[in-house]
Amino acid sequence: MKKYILGIFAIAVLASCKSQQEKALRSADKNFILKTANENFAKKKWKNALALYDRLPNLVAGTDDAPNVVFNSAYANFYDKNYRLAGNQFKNFSVSFPQDSRKEEAAYMSALCYYNGSMDYNLDQSSTELAINELQEFLNNYPNSERSKNINTMIDELSYKLEFKAYENAKQYFKMADYKATTVAFENVLDDFPSTKLRPKIYDYMMKARYLLAQNSVYDLKEERIESALAFTRQVEKELPDTEYSETALDLRQKLEKEKKDFAVVKKQTEERIAVLTAKQKKIADKMAQQNKTEQQMKDQIDLEKQANQMRRDSAVLQTPPPAATFKIQR
Repeated sequence: MKKYILGIFAIAVLASCKSQQEKALRSADKNFILKTANENFAKKKWKNALALYDRLPNLVAGTDDAPNVVFNSAYANFYDKNYRLAGNQFKNFSVSFPQDSRKEEAAYMSALCYYNGSMDYNLDQSSTELAINELQEFLNNYPNSERSKNINTMIDELSYKLEFKAYENAKQYFKMADYKATTVAFENVLDDFPSTKLRPKIYDYMMKARYLLAQNSVYDLKEERIESALAFTRQVEKELPDTEYSETALDLRQKLEKEKKDFAVVKKQTEERIAVLTAKQKKIADKMAQQNKTEQQMKDQIDLEKQANQMRRDSAVLQTPPPAATFKIQR
């Protein structure tokens, strides 16, 4: 019986709350709507509170209630995990009510909303870049605030997310065996994030990419790429001594030195074959040139004889007298 009574009481309470929410949604009474919205906010019924706060901006515009509506609405969206919307509302609050004592809190919450709204590293990072800008703006505006103490930590965390995304993107080129693009992509990561903690791993990938690029290189670029890979292994040994990466560098350098010697032999043999072939080609070319020269001389001789014969014929025509004159008999 007791449970039955409690159940009826709970249903009645829910019905009452629902009825009040519905009345507030249909009401035009600013005070009633605001009172119900604030009660929902106090009870952490964020969606109910937001449904009512959304009706109030025009009703409270220009009144003392306007700042509270914007501020509470921003917090309700924050707790309801609508971070982008909450961030915009907090930012608008700090701009719209510059004399309000909660301006700094709103500015901080705006930055915090953008921070919480940052996407995972494998997704679009425009929200992360926006969050870094908002956090840095708060730090610039309130450098001595107690709230500024953890701002740099949040900025570092977000920056690392950008670094890691760029790092992962560069790794994809290595997985696709596009070693030239791998080197370029990782160099861009180092240019964009010179203080990155991922430098040792980046060096490792760049070193392996240069090694594989040299190994699989075309003849004309092989020597240059071997030297480039060797130079990078020395750089890794110098900058990362006594690490697993320096051990890898030593191993690859030994392999590259062998590759260099083997290629030197191949290059010498190739140059010798080229020299022999060039000599043969020159000999053939000289022979062909001589043959062409002889044929041209014969052709020139024939042309000269033809010209001489023509001159003799022309001379004979000039020396032959015209035939005797003849008279026609008139009829």
